[in-house]
Amino acid sequence: MISSASQGEILERANQQRGFEGRLVPGKRPALLIVDFVNAYLQPSSPLYAGVEHARDACQVLLQSCRAARIPVIHSRVAYHEGGRDGGIFFRKIPALTIFENGAAPELAGFAEGLEPGPEEVVITKQYASAFFATALASMLSASCIDTLIIAGVSTSGCVRATAVDCCQHGFIPLVVRDAVGDRAVQQHESNLFDIQSKYGEVITLGDARKYISLTMCERNEAAHS
Repeated sequence: MISSASQGEILERANQQRGFEGRLVPGKRPALLIVDFVNAYLQPSSPLYAGVEHARDACQVLLQSCRAARIPVIHSRVAYHEGGRDGGIFFRKIPALTIFENGAAPELAGFAEGLEPGPEEVVITKQYASAFFATALASMLSASCIDTLIIAGVSTSGCVRATAVDCCQHGFIPLVVRDAVGDRAVQQHESNLFDIQSKYGEVITLGDARKYISLTMCERNEAAHS
């Protein structure tokens, strides 16, 4: 039997041989997007519990690094009118989304501890998987001359992946931080990161993300003093 690690290596080699080895160079004007990191994914009693405490911890570090570097921070959340009238097919497909109806479960819909939006940070409210779909995110990034989106949050196979794909399709470079995204199963998490790296963006570690953030801050400071 071939191990999952060996299967991953085989797939990676096959992708490289077929022309999927391209790499994107991050730009000089990044923003951080934290996708849907609310208590619903962290409370064991929640129907959406995902066991992603490790990703929350990494996301807290990432958020503090971006704040220190004065990189714009955006948070997304899901919210519906009563009965999910604005949720369409997505709301009908996933019954657990009823917890995001207005006032249904405020303790679950609230942002995770340590990931609450700051006073100058934008909150995007969405009804579907991608933070770009039917929101002002793309136009806001364009107006701010953002060229790269650092992506963290939950879940890897759902809203994170959908957001990364739309990020690419809207002309921004997606950097998905492996340590700061999470899913309910390791297999889902890893296979979707593999696909994102192969086709849509760059999957990086928390350490690499912090180095990139520091470099961006240094370049910005040098430009300001030149």
